[in-house]
Amino acid sequence: MSKGDVDAIGAHCQMAYCHVLDFLPFKCNACEGVYCLDHRTEAAHTCSKAADKRRPRSPNGPSPVFDERQCADPACKTLISVHLTTGVRCTTCNRSYCLKHRMGEDHNCKNLIPIGARPSNAFRRQRDQGISALSKLKAWAENKRAEDRNKKIKTLPFGFGKLGKSASSSSTAMKETNDLKKAAKGDASVPQDKRIYLNVEASADTTKSKYPSGKFFYNKEWTVGRVLDAAAKSLQVENVNNRGGGEEEKLRVFHVEGGRLLRFNEKIGGPCATGNMIVLLRGVGEPDLIDL
Repeated sequence: MSKGDVDAIGAHCQMAYCHVLDFLPFKCNACEGVYCLDHRTEAAHTCSKAADKRRPRSPNGPSPVFDERQCADPACKTLISVHLTTGVRCTTCNRSYCLKHRMGEDHNCKNLIPIGARPSNAFRRQRDQGISALSKLKAWAENKRAEDRNKKIKTLPFGFGKLGKSASSSSTAMKETNDLKKAAKGDASVPQDKRIYLNVEASADTTKSKYPSGKFFYNKEWTVGRVLDAAAKSLQVENVNNRGGGEEEKLRVFHVEGGRLLRFNEKIGGPCATGNMIVLLRGVGEPDLIDL
């Protein structure tokens, strides 16, 4: 067999300083270059087009990087429109899905706002429900803060009797904190001195969850966006924040003690302290645009 015949059935790796002849070369889906086995991955050949094929990493924390060819169903990780895997575009919601989720009933199509379309009446109602729930939550949080202030005033150590009440109140608070720390779950790799322990709830008025509440610890250096992702996963609340879409579908975090929505890029240890409560709500809008 001549050298020409050999070249005809293979291809040389395009990686600089490699150029090995591979009889079963690999084609990169991003840059469309041809590479050998050792350099077939985007990382191995330092692919210049990799960023163009993936959505950018969220500025709100180290959330997963989703490939734009990924099935639009939030729970599906299948890459579509790639070799041997066909993608199907839904003409109703204008999203692309894998074969498993191509049917409307399989990707909850009736509850999705079509991309490029105006919000439906259903989503406007959901937004109204979100605003109403947030308003109630703000009122409840204010009452809770007022009660906490009154308790502190009543237990000021001006006299022996009140000093005893103050000590009792302090002991109760310490017990509650210790109970929270004992019950809280979280990433074991977070250092003890970096942990912040929080009570977490999912708003029943705006979203569905398998577990309505829980006690968890996070790294106080994590952003609110990262904490939200972790909390939604723990309570099993549907979270499509990293898939784009309007505010009607997004989850937000309400800090009870602070009485406000938190921004995704805030560090959780800034506004929150151990023992505080945060609530996950859906469809309430951006913090800067909400002032109830």
